[in-house]
This record gives sequence, C-alpha cells and structure tokens, in this order.
Amino acid sequence: MVQTLFNDQKACKKLRHILKTFQEKKYHLKHLIQNKNRLKNFSIKTDGFFYDFSKQRVNGELLKELFQLSRETQTRKKFSQMVSGKNVNTTENRAALHTAARDLIHDNMVIDDLDILSELNQVNNSINSFTQKVHQKDITGSGGKPFTDAVIIGIGGSYLGCEFVYNTIKHSMEPKIDLYFLANVDIDNFGHIIKKIDPETTLWIVISKSYTTTETMANLNQVLLFLNNNNINPAKHIVTVTSKGSPGDDSSNKALDSFHMFDFIGGRYSVTSAVGGLPISLAFGFDIFKRFLKGCHQMDLHAQNEIEEKNIPLIAALISIWNSNFLEYPACAIIPYCSALSKLTPHVQQLYMESLGKSVTCDGQILDNQTGVIIFGEPGTNAQHSFFQLAHQGSPFPVEFIGIIKPAYNNEQAKSKGVSNHQELWANMIAQAKALAVGKDDQNNAKYFTGNRPSSTIVLNDLSPESIGMLLAFYEAKTVFEGFILGINPFDQFGVELGKILASDVRDQIEKKNNDEAYDFSSIDPSSKFYLETLFKGSL
Repeated sequence: MVQTLFNDQKACKKLRHILKTFQEKKYHLKHLIQNKNRLKNFSIKTDGFFYDFSKQRVNGELLKELFQLSRETQTRKKFSQMVSGKNVNTTENRAALHTAARDLIHDNMVIDDLDILSELNQVNNSINSFTQKVHQKDITGSGGKPFTDAVIIGIGGSYLGCEFVYNTIKHSMEPKIDLYFLANVDIDNFGHIIKKIDPETTLWIVISKSYTTTETMANLNQVLLFLNNNNINPAKHIVTVTSKGSPGDDSSNKALDSFHMFDFIGGRYSVTSAVGGLPISLAFGFDIFKRFLKGCHQMDLHAQNEIEEKNIPLIAALISIWNSNFLEYPACAIIPYCSALSKLTPHVQQLYMESLGKSVTCDGQILDNQTGVIIFGEPGTNAQHSFFQLAHQGSPFPVEFIGIIKPAYNNEQAKSKGVSNHQELWANMIAQAKALAVGKDDQNNAKYFTGNRPSSTIVLNDLSPESIGMLLAFYEAKTVFEGFILGINPFDQFGVELGKILASDVRDQIEKKNNDEAYDFSSIDPSSKFYLETLFKGSL
C-alpha cells in the first residue's frame, strides 16, 4: 500500500489555510504573548522538565490541526510499535529499540531468536563488573599501574552522545577516570590527546559496530603503533564495544574485554547502550549511569503514554514541522544557558540531521516537502556575542533556549549590578526570548527589530544524571516523532555512503603513490590530481 505523502494529508491542507491568517498583524508574537493566560495555555510541565512554547507562532486553532496531523499520520501508534520491537527501520528491515536499553519494556521480547532484555542486561552486568574491578584496581595496565584515563576511539554516534553526557556530568562530579575522545582521523587529534595522558595508565575503548569503520580503524592502528613504541602490551590496555562476531569480538584479537552492541540500536541513538554505558561507568561509576538511564526512561514513558495535548516531545516535533514546512524557517538554534551543556548541540545535530535529512518516504516515494532543518548552536551568553545579530535582525530562525535552575557550582557567588552570575545568565535568557518575540520600533531602520521570531524554552531543575537523561530522551523522541509525521525513516543513513565510496577511490590513488614515487595521478580527474599532488609536495 502506497503511503500518503505529507503534503497530501488533509490536515496539511487546513494548515496551509491557517498559515494565511498568521500574516495578519494581530498574529504577531508581540500581540500573542500579551494574553495573560498565554504561558499557562502554551506550556507543559512534567516531573523535573518544563517546556514553554508560548513564544512560538501558534494559537489554539493551529494546535488542534497539528494534533489532527499527528493522528492522521498515526504518530503515537508508530512510536508504540517502535517500542514494542516492530521493524520500524523498514529500509534495513530491523527494529529500533534504543528505548529497551532504558528498561521501558518489562515483558519478554524476542526478536529473531534474540531475547532483547536478557542480552541488554547481560551487557550491563558485564559493564558493572568490569568497571568496578578497574575502580578497585583489580584490573590494571600491563605495568601494574591503575588506570587514570580512558580514550574513546570512535566517530559519529560512537562518541557524540557519550561526550555530551560525560562533559555535562563532570561539572557536578569529579571523574574517577578522565575520558578523552579520539574521533577525527586527523593525526593532530591523536597528537593532542597523547600529550595529556600517561600510556601506562590509559585504557583505550574501541567503539565500532562492524569494527571496520575507516576512521576508527586508522586511529586504532595509530594507537597500536604508539603502544608498541612505548613497550606496552595492547592486550592489557584495549577494550572493545562492538557487535557479536565482528573482528573486534574475535578471541584471537587480544583485548582486556569486549562488550556487545546490537543492530536494533542505531549509532546516534546508542548512548544508553554499551556505547555510553562503558565510558560513563568508567568515569563516574555504574550507579551514575543507571541514574542517567532512569531519566531517559522517564521521558520515554511520557512520550509513549501521554496524550497529544500534553506530550512534550510530540508537541515540539509538530511545532518544528510547522516552522520548517509552513513558516519555511531553514534552521533551528539550540542555545543552552549553561556551559555544562556545550556538547549538547553537536550531539543533537547528528541525531536530528542524520535522522531527518531524507529525500524519500519509507516506501521510496520522492518527497515534495521539507525534511529537517539545519541545527546549530552555542551556549548563552556566548551566543549573544556571536550570531545573535543575525538572530534578531538578519534572516530569522527559531531558537530553543535551555535553562538550569540550580547550577553545579554551589559556592558563594559575587554580585555584579546587584545580581549573581547565575541570575545574570537567567536575566539574559529571559530577555533574549522576549526580544526575539516583540522586537522594537525605531525611526532609525538600523535600530529597528522586526520581532515575531519564534522560540521555545526548556527548563530543568539541575544537572543531575536524571535531568540529563530526560533531556537526551526528549530530543530523541522529538526526532523520531518528526520522522514518523513526515513519513520518512529516521533510523537509516544512506546519505553518508557516497562520500565514503569516493574516498575509497582517492585512498587507492594515495596508496599507489606511497608504493611508487613515480606514480603521477594521470588517471584521475584534474581537481583530485591537483589536491593529491599538493599533499605529496607538502606545500602550495
């Protein structure tokens, strides 16, 4: 059965009609937010998580039609099918069960003869046991010294989510083991890390589902050379996170231990699996990782069970679609007013743009609508002195502000202009959202602000592992909901393949030159020939 294209949904036709009314002056945000019940009617609070969309360009009539769009596209039904293990990743014929890693399902679930919960629990038990032994110094390096650092070797979803969680938690807790991230194949990434570590007390964690990822394997080979040059036995310093039966799971490939990851959890959704579980548990202890999972689980339950009108990630997804497909905003900025969340945007950037950057429906029809937007951002107030000139007076884009009520720093704060630093931070966050909405009239056009620029605000109580888990799972659920509404598959990523294939062709040319100095690149296109000749010449 051919699915209905997004633009052919009945609700979309009504939304286009409603869109015309939003061109009227009375629908400018500076008027909409004057309603004394605006915040009450356009915000939702669940345990420890507040979502304010009162400064989005929406009203009650519009929301009703957006909820109808959700029902027409059976969004919540598809989410439940995902949670229960149906093959929602249709192009790769597999389930998408990142929620199972958070214990969302209590019943037995067997998929392709695999007991999902049993497998996940077994991995977590292994992580708990291994990390305890490392912390208790029962597992040490080849020279008998305890581990003080760990380097994650992985790229994309194999490190971005983990890096976000680690960098956030360490603002509140001192790591037992410091983590570093070797993602980029750039040799200077490697060079920078080895300046900071002691090879005798460093554990290397290789994260790759297939154990064939080009960048990861290149970095692993560089690490093996480094260890051998320092007379260190790699088998005593390397652990793997990989799929069952991969080269990294081979008993002949000597490593301290191996922890399994599974096809039913995609890379960008994998931080709650062993991909994040092992590094986070090494850094802070398995109990902290469990608290993080608890927060994810709490948001998962909310996303699955809450009705449309009170479902935070679903409403966020619907507003995102309204902004991109009807108001035609091409981007969205995520601005956490919290430096501890500085790695959130890079993670969401991959999660969202890799999931939603698609050109066909689940059944292969070419799309005629927008799918996803450009995600970017920087913590406030830094962002205000970086790109908020464009946000206020240039090409408009929606903003998602994030505020933390209780900062990690709990010592006495000085006051400047009568307020503490944390209060100053909040003053700016509140003011920026209002300024984007209301704008400013001025006879001098250079000082005129159009306003009517939408934003949402998320507020969390603190930077506890539970709060971080809720935030991460919110963005995951929002992304999945948006994909289901648009009729696309948010779990595959074929768009990353073409560049890899072409890189392989270029790599072959480099290898030929490495083996034969006289090789002249005459068989390739002029542009590639120029860049390769420049590389080997060593200067322009």
